[in-house]
Amino acid sequence: MTKVVETLNSKLSFYGAIHAALAVMLGAFGAHGLEERLTADMLAVYETGVRYHMYHALGMILAGILLSREENRKLRLGGQLMHIGIFLFSGSLYVLVLSDNTKLGMITPLGGVLFIAGWALIAAAVWPAKQR
Repeated sequence: MTKVVETLNSKLSFYGAIHAALAVMLGAFGAHGLEERLTADMLAVYETGVRYHMYHALGMILAGILLSREENRKLRLGGQLMHIGIFLFSGSLYVLVLSDNTKLGMITPLGGVLFIAGWALIAAAVWPAKQR
């Protein structure tokens, strides 16, 4: 594996780990700093953002680990779509809750579509070679 490919693979896992740490920090902030300031509904929206942030951070780490075994365009793109999806889905929910700007809710489904596409690409990449 070339140095460039190794660097790209480790970056995907690295960014996934950073996202996981951010999800924990944002979750703690929500639980301890926002609990008294938000309605139960808005707190639930925030928690959804944190939960999906963590799920997809772990997905990015998984894609990076799988890429370290074998270079695969689908794995790489799947991880990258999750990265962008975190900003669009979770990020829009965070901003929506903290700013009460409901127009950002229109961006959230785009992030969800990227999450679905990312997982579908990872599934296609790991489907047994005999089945492809």
